[in-house]
Amino acid sequence: MSERVEQLSKIELFSGLKPAALELIAKVAVEESHATGTKIFQHGDAGDKLYLILEGKVRISRDVAGMGEEALAILGPGQIFGEMALLDESARSADARVHDRCRVLAIPKDGFDDLLFLHKDLAYEVLWNVVRLLASRLRETNDKLTFLTISNKF
Repeated sequence: MSERVEQLSKIELFSGLKPAALELIAKVAVEESHATGTKIFQHGDAGDKLYLILEGKVRISRDVAGMGEEALAILGPGQIFGEMALLDESARSADARVHDRCRVLAIPKDGFDDLLFLHKDLAYEVLWNVVRLLASRLRETNDKLTFLTISNKF
């Protein structure tokens, strides 16, 4: 359990959380291993888990008609994906494919929802971390769009 708490403490989403809070999250997390090329989830699937990358890399992508797969991001150890599933009931917005063999911690939505419902202080801290994370990703997207506009590729 202490190894999992240490792993969680290094994740941006859980930064600043006390060890007791991290232990609660660790109890609902499940470790998974995936081979290179495996689809962890695909666009349109139900969003039922959040993933934390422990080892390896995961490619977030979309299939574009007439072009094939378009990579949106390649994520590595310490990064998360699938977090939008914790915020709404919408389907997955992209595919998550294993870029390099990986090991992840999967946190099921229902277990995480129960945890946040029972521990309001934890919910407050985690949700502010989610807001900061999503704002950061939106800034990155804005920078990419600006680059594409300037380089006439958009």
